[in-house]
Amino acid sequence: MSTLATSSKPHVRRSFVPTSALAASVEFTEEMMQVSLTDGRILSVPLVWFPVLYQATPEQRAQYEIGAGGRGLHWPDLDEDLSVAGLMAGADWRSA
Repeated sequence: MSTLATSSKPHVRRSFVPTSALAASVEFTEEMMQVSLTDGRILSVPLVWFPVLYQATPEQRAQYEIGAGGRGLHWPDLDEDLSVAGLMAGADWRSA
């Protein structure tokens, strides 16, 4: 007599499994920064986490560059750099 349990569920595979997060575009609301990723996800983070961006004008925020193949965000006029990995980590290290 076997004591092994077998599952009656069939194995289901997703058609797409993301392996990395790469930025495609950035948009802002009054309170949030929303980073659209190349795989269709949208990452929203509080704008207040980033004082330079929070205090910038909407026109200054709109002047960003995506670098490192989608792994980095850069605002040349504001001298602000963010990584997608850091945004995904979700921690606000500046307020700690």
